Amino acid sequence: MSAPADAAPPPTPPAPSADDKEGGSAALPAWFPGWAARLAELYFSGTTSAFVIHGNTWDLVPLGPRGAPGVPPRFGTLEEFLAEQLFGRWDLVLAYDLARGLRCVAGSNEQRLRAMVATCTRRVADLEGVPKDPSVVLALLDRFLLKNVTARQQDRLSVAIVITHAAFVAPRGDRLGEKEQRHLVTLLDWAASPYLKRLNVAFVMVDQEVARVSERLTQNPHVATLEVPLPDEDARRSYLDALAEGHDVAAFSDFGLDELARLTAGISLTDMGVLVRSTIEGRRRLDRARFRELKKRLIERQAQGLLDFVEPRWGLDMVVGHEAAKRRLVDDAELLARGHLDSVPMGYLVTGPVGTGKSFLAQCAAGSLGLPCVTLKNFRSKYVGETEANLERVLGVLRSMGPVVVIIDEADAMLGDRESDGGDSGLSSRIFGTIAAQMGDTRYRGRILWMLLTARPDLLPVDLKRQGRAEVHIPLFYPTAQSELRAMFTVLAKKSGATLDAADVPEVPHAGQLSGADIEGVVGRAWRAALLAGEPRITRERLTGVLADFLPSTEGLERELQRLAAIVECTDAEFLPPAVTAEVARLGGRARLSERIAGIKRTLSAQ
Repeated sequence: MSAPADAAPPPTPPAPSADDKEGGSAALPAWFPGWAARLAELYFSGTTSAFVIHGNTWDLVPLGPRGAPGVPPRFGTLEEFLAEQLFGRWDLVLAYDLARGLRCVAGSNEQRLRAMVATCTRRVADLEGVPKDPSVVLALLDRFLLKNVTARQQDRLSVAIVITHAAFVAPRGDRLGEKEQRHLVTLLDWAASPYLKRLNVAFVMVDQEVARVSERLTQNPHVATLEVPLPDEDARRSYLDALAEGHDVAAFSDFGLDELARLTAGISLTDMGVLVRSTIEGRRRLDRARFRELKKRLIERQAQGLLDFVEPRWGLDMVVGHEAAKRRLVDDAELLARGHLDSVPMGYLVTGPVGTGKSFLAQCAAGSLGLPCVTLKNFRSKYVGETEANLERVLGVLRSMGPVVVIIDEADAMLGDRESDGGDSGLSSRIFGTIAAQMGDTRYRGRILWMLLTARPDLLPVDLKRQGRAEVHIPLFYPTAQSELRAMFTVLAKKSGATLDAADVPEVPHAGQLSGADIEGVVGRAWRAALLAGEPRITRERLTGVLADFLPSTEGLERELQRLAAIVECTDAEFLPPAVTAEVARLGGRARLSERIAGIKRTLSAQ
């Protein structure tokens, strides 16, 4: 790290001294990834010599700068980057994992590797005879580090120790066995040692999922935890140059390399290689339909099935009613298109009784915003550390995908609460804290647009509903006007593939009691009856008969509670229809509605 090399270093570089830490970070190449530059900055400042690297650690990383035209850059593994670049001139780079044991690594430089093995054999041990047991390896390294500290200055070696799959050496949990406890204490002793900090000695622990690594390690003040993000647009473009070398891009793709780099946000370089190579070798043209299919599959795989990639099929023009909500979302789409990200809310809270079309509105909003859309699936697990690891993985994908709309349905149940009763060892509060921190991170304003959907906003923690997170609260209500009901019948018939003219919709009974799901159900029954009768469309008589037989839900108190909660949560008076505004005034304002909500809750809990 004292002088990172753009090319393979000489076989016997001069050993760096502790003085190399002074101002050493200034020598870093400009093409270094941000996480590597941050690691070097912390190291050279003397703040820490121990690092936990997590995130996109299995992916490819650049091993050199973007070359001149016709000279694509090199890419390799994280281990190769550490050995060749970050510690490219150090005397020893030792890597360890449970499967391969302790070994010297030097990337592609065979001459340096041979010199390193000779040094290691002389100063540490003949590694071929060292067992793979982590207890043995850590004890061996501990003795070597002590000798290195006490050696004469000219005999001291610059040493980097890289432990991959770190969670298997220092796992998370409070009930560790004696061996795991010993491993953890050894690593913590190394991190805190003032003697090691003064030398050119660095410890790098690598694991894809930081939530599986002992929190005593990741939260220690002597240890820096750094995330390797998914590749940004520049990295993707650089890798595409390497993939497309020697090929006519127009011959296999409808996209140019610049456009392809922009559209592949959220995809790792490894998966991009699969996408491009399978296209070239399989001789299947990468058109827009195939690209959408592949991107959906790759992003869902990147998130390990915890995200559903949604391709919005409609815009807000397909939404019937909710005019004020649509105007607000259309205006925000215009601001986003103009690049005024600071004027766009961090997120929306869409509320209302079941069946008011919250999910449909959210997906249509994504279509009008022109952004990719994902829905967050249940990421909770019964295994220790896996829930946090799942959430960490999902948030990493979202941060790299931006701009993106994230829809969280049943948000009150999904997101947990800051308050925990202790029954889950604080898991819910940790989940809540992680999501709340991400939602409030203003660096992602306009890049991650959250849409929280719930029929019970009163159950959602107030921390998520405040300004700076889910800022705009949009209530949805059942349609009451016959014109709005008529429009909903025709739109939902079109959505179902049926034919229904607005003139054939009769006077609709139960106005104000029918949800969108109810109306879609009525349309489906009428269309089914028409098909069985051999009719090509839904007639007025057929629809009238189905409406006469339909019985709306009798869950009066539950729906009233959901409706009143939506009114109380509303942040803009324009979202309330005139009839609702008049009702609020008649009942004595929002404070009286809150009292009614509390009364309904008591009644329901007593049933």
